[in-house]
Amino acid sequence: MSSIFADITPLRLSADYRRLWAGQALANIGAMLTTTAVSLQVYDLTESSLAVGMLGGFALAPVVLLGLWGGAVVDAHDRRKVALTASGVMWLATFGIVVQAYAGWENVWALYGLVAAQAGAASVSSPARSAIIPRLVAMDQLPAANALNTMTFSVATLCGPLAGAGLVASVGYGPTYLIDAVTFTAALYAIFRLPPMPPLASGAPGTKPVAGWRSVAEGLRFLAGRRNLLMTFLTDMCAMVLAFPRTAFPAIAAVILGGGKPTAGVLGACLAVGTLAASVLSGPVGRVRRQGRGVVVAVAVWGVAMALTGLVLVVAGRTNPDHVIWWALIGAGLGLALAGAADTVSAIFRGTILQAATPDHLRGRLQGVFIVVVTGGPRLGDIVTGVDSDLIGEGWAILAGGLACAIGVMALSRWHRPFARYDARHPTP
Repeated sequence: MSSIFADITPLRLSADYRRLWAGQALANIGAMLTTTAVSLQVYDLTESSLAVGMLGGFALAPVVLLGLWGGAVVDAHDRRKVALTASGVMWLATFGIVVQAYAGWENVWALYGLVAAQAGAASVSSPARSAIIPRLVAMDQLPAANALNTMTFSVATLCGPLAGAGLVASVGYGPTYLIDAVTFTAALYAIFRLPPMPPLASGAPGTKPVAGWRSVAEGLRFLAGRRNLLMTFLTDMCAMVLAFPRTAFPAIAAVILGGGKPTAGVLGACLAVGTLAASVLSGPVGRVRRQGRGVVVAVAVWGVAMALTGLVLVVAGRTNPDHVIWWALIGAGLGLALAGAADTVSAIFRGTILQAATPDHLRGRLQGVFIVVVTGGPRLGDIVTGVDSDLIGEGWAILAGGLACAIGVMALSRWHRPFARYDARHPTP
């Protein structure tokens, strides 16, 4: 049975990784409370799925710019200091969201601005933390470490939507946001306890990496010529841009499934149930050698599962029910759970390929691109799903997006066939 469940060796062998993992676990739960509550607050203010989707639109520009630039900063400076500074800015932005709720501003533009600031700081903090991990654990433990990181996110995405929706309904927006601000303090402490992590020497003797757009361009040139690494980004964009359903959850709960805010929380939790199950049972994932093939299969399964979810919603119809349509909620929940499991497998493989096949002196910049993709992709997906939902309805939008994702990832696998033969024992970019 120990070969089936998640490998906890990185937690046993590295105290620094253990603290970083635990701190981020608490921070993730708080962040998901805020993500859920902000979506509900924007929908309360506007009653528009497109307006909810625009949360992603306003965060996209800082994510792209600061993610790319932040990766160069990570490679040029002490990774601990970069992570600590950026996380401090995130903490302040979170307190700004708390203040607007308690002040009763009821201004959607204030929420857009604060979420954009939070996302921009996160796009610097995240590549720093990801680039730190290979310094804390052995290379053969990277799949296990990535699975453990995914597990914390899974728990957060499971508990966050349910708890966030429940807290908003019972105590309001202010106390819900305040929990995020408090739990984020644990992440700051864990980063503070890390040892110094200056850049490692690379290139010609005596050269020192310099942060800037020229450094960013160097990382992008490296990526452009390494199709295995490029595929890890393109496959994720295929899933997140074409078939990401989060924006539609408030409207689905209101006009298709019934139940209001609690049902919206259940939908997010269903996605997380699959994510958590796949993380807990991730033992076999660490023994897979053909990780590229695993990415393609997992993303295709995500697309098919989303299409099935959309089909259930189309059949249920937009009837504005005054009670929960249980058969539709169960059907949609099963589809979302399957999608969540597939996304976890894809995330573990993609993260491991990127960390193992990238030289240390470029990890910050490549992790910056990674953050742009994994953060910006869903935000673009929010916009796509929001627009499609307003045009053709939430069910049809998710059904069409899932089919487009499955077709798109198969086309990508034909474009670069060697990706399916990527060997984890001999990582090549």
